[in-house]
Amino acid sequence: MTASAQSHDMLQIAAIAADAKGGEELVALDVSGPLPLVDVFLLVTGRSERNVAAIADEVEDRLLEAGHKRLRREGRKESRWVLLDFGDLVVHVFHEEERMYYGLERLWKDCPVVPIELPTPAAAE
Repeated sequence: MTASAQSHDMLQIAAIAADAKGGEELVALDVSGPLPLVDVFLLVTGRSERNVAAIADEVEDRLLEAGHKRLRREGRKESRWVLLDFGDLVVHVFHEEERMYYGLERLWKDCPVVPIELPTPAAAE
């Protein structure tokens, strides 16, 4: 099983939003094989709690504006690891220390990486 076209569209919206707020090390994994209810995980790193919160808020706002329903949000109060569950897409925004500690890339290493297309700085101007 592979991620749906809708999941890819949601991923692009989320990735562009995360990048706009300074999100780093964006990695998308197609987890549709082992997880029947989720297609894609997007992993993003923020440099501080404030940055993690800003990234998560921007991703959430952009996906809601695009008409996608948020099912769950966890971790916003501490802003060390914020999880945004939009059904087909689950966004994990980590503080850099939590990302290294939990190592989701290692846990899901058998899942294919989904390419992310971010606008180049020249195209954004």
